Amino acid sequence: MDEFDPWSAEFLSDPYPSYAALRSRTRVHFFEPTGQWLVPRHADVSALLRDRRLGRTYQHRFTHEEFGRSAPPAEHEPFHTLNDHGLLDLEAPDHTRIRRLVAKAFTPRTVTRLTPYVEGLAADLVADLVESGGGDLLSSVAEPLPVAVIAQMLGIPERDRAPLRPWSADICGMYELNPPPETAERAVRASREFTAYLKDLIAFRRRSPGDDLLSGLIAAHEDGERLTEQEVISTCVLLLNAGHEATVNATANGWHALFRHPGQLAALRADPRELVPTAVEELLRYDTPLQLFERWVLDDIEIDGVTIGRGSEVALLFGSANHDPAVFDHPERLDLARKDNPHISFSAGIHYCIGAPLARIELAASLRALLDRAPALSPAAEPGRRPNFVMRGLSELLVTV
Repeated sequence: MDEFDPWSAEFLSDPYPSYAALRSRTRVHFFEPTGQWLVPRHADVSALLRDRRLGRTYQHRFTHEEFGRSAPPAEHEPFHTLNDHGLLDLEAPDHTRIRRLVAKAFTPRTVTRLTPYVEGLAADLVADLVESGGGDLLSSVAEPLPVAVIAQMLGIPERDRAPLRPWSADICGMYELNPPPETAERAVRASREFTAYLKDLIAFRRRSPGDDLLSGLIAAHEDGERLTEQEVISTCVLLLNAGHEATVNATANGWHALFRHPGQLAALRADPRELVPTAVEELLRYDTPLQLFERWVLDDIEIDGVTIGRGSEVALLFGSANHDPAVFDHPERLDLARKDNPHISFSAGIHYCIGAPLARIELAASLRALLDRAPALSPAAEPGRRPNFVMRGLSELLVTV
């Protein structure tokens, strides 16, 4: 399958022409290097995200042997213990129970109350960038904003926040296709360190609870909601990772797209009040921060006359679905005023991103702050791209003000 090469620099630079070739052929493609079925069209991706014959895990129904899969290597155990007890990789009833508890922290009222904090932090970060005359938009604005917000929600002290982004990056490396041994080693080390830190913080919060989310999860556990310590730890790690990873990449990808479309950027600068809400959605669609979402086939399914049997894995191509011309008019065009925009950048079904409302507030806040305080923002060099496919993002975005 020549058009799909997720390890080539050319593909990583711009995967969207390859997706168009996939969509034009058939609705499903077997990709031998990863043993996955690729699903590129929006209608199929959207439907399968809601199909209960698929799951993020199979261990709630089958052993590894029953499912025809091998258990992960024993040396990877710290990563899998951490990962497998988080919302993203659980199915009902555990997923339902934990999501119900976490959802209390992401009610519309709670998220709305965070808006002044988010906007104030975004303004401060952009002010520092302007005072410096420019710099790396990624490290100065895109990264610190969502990391600080989710750490604040969880009650992680400012003095402890420096390792959060490196830990997250190392753990998320395991979500790439066929990660090499050195990636697994980094993920295992980060999982151990992150877990050890949170165990200490949990012990402290048991003695001195606050009004933060971590204290709330601990209290729910002690009130009989049966949230184990490992579930608390895994939930916190997932919220920290998912709570900033997509927002960081969406911010940097978005500004890279705006710089390459000066007409759209000029329109946004001319009327930010009107365009920022739709611009956030269009930037999430146009260069999707999460390109692929994997699901296990728990019961046989059929796509386009092809039976995909139990034990198989499907790779839902979010980036391709978000450029499907059957759903989006001129999908290759960046249109910040696009009204009909059913992108699936936040997934769908029971695994729809619980933090999507907060992510939208963060993206809008940083966008407005940069438009307001750095009206002449422009690129200073070609951006560096991370050598990742699943988590699509930049390694730096140098700008001048």
